[in-house]
Amino acid sequence: MNCQLHTSSIIVDAHCDVLTVLAQDKCSLKASRDSGHVDLPRLRKGGVKVQFFAAFISPQYRGNYLRRAMELFDRFYCELDDCSKEIMLARDFNDLVKTIELDKIAAILSIEGGEALEGRIEVLRMFYRLGVRCLTLTWNGRNELGDGVAETWTCGGLTKFGVEVVKEMNRLNMLIDVSHLSEAGFWNVLEISTQPVIASHSNSGTVCPHPRNLTDKQIKALAAGGGVMGLCFYPDFVHQQSPSLEKLLDHIDHIVSIAGPDCIGLGSDFDGYSGRLEGLGDVGDLPALTEGLLCRGYEEEDIRKFLGGNFLHLFKKVWNGKTGEGIVC
Repeated sequence: MNCQLHTSSIIVDAHCDVLTVLAQDKCSLKASRDSGHVDLPRLRKGGVKVQFFAAFISPQYRGNYLRRAMELFDRFYCELDDCSKEIMLARDFNDLVKTIELDKIAAILSIEGGEALEGRIEVLRMFYRLGVRCLTLTWNGRNELGDGVAETWTCGGLTKFGVEVVKEMNRLNMLIDVSHLSEAGFWNVLEISTQPVIASHSNSGTVCPHPRNLTDKQIKALAAGGGVMGLCFYPDFVHQQSPSLEKLLDHIDHIVSIAGPDCIGLGSDFDGYSGRLEGLGDVGDLPALTEGLLCRGYEEEDIRKFLGGNFLHLFKKVWNGKTGEGIVC
């Protein structure tokens, strides 16, 4: 195994749901766990340098979405305090670079589900002030921003409020995440956004036909706009019969063949599902992905792009190395 290639790469995971697990089980990120996919020891073992922590706003919290978001933010900041020697919050690209130089893990706070805004644009601005730098506009269902992929009856796009949110996120230099969004909404975002967008945890719908995956047309458009998609390790999105690391590599092969190597990143969705992907069971197994890419014949330059380089390029472009000061309303 080429350990040097893996350890010298800046590995970015654009989506995990460990905050939900930590809040539910009242456990610590610092402690090694036998269950689940993510903890601090395994993050180190996997070589992760930049980790997105998603505050998932589950439908079960209807009527209390904002409160749920605040509970998960509190869990996030408690973990940062507890793991301050190992993890630091990144609010901008400069923070991210400094954290990596200190050999710490850069933590980026995101929200999965625009329900958390409860229909108010001022809440988005407050989330920004609290350190949120990425928003997945919808989960599977409908919210005030638009339809998710499960709304197959209407298949609607963005609402008027959803358009307002996209424009405000552009102004704030926040990352717009189109994973879970309906296809109509996807095209609305690409038409409206003045900045590249991400699909934080989505795969190829050609390799694995699932509503959560992207069509070839979507992937090509995302890439053409400078966007990046994070490959998701959720077995159902990898292969319908025999999900495995090898099948995940098939997604990379296909995406490269239609859109090139510059639109691929990682968005594991670790701790957002039960079970394990064969060959890539948790974050500590990420070196196996690097080895698999080498076995497929990819050049080291492209492997570094897949592991994190493409996302870093996008972050620098969207965040522009700025601190996000002066968010005038």
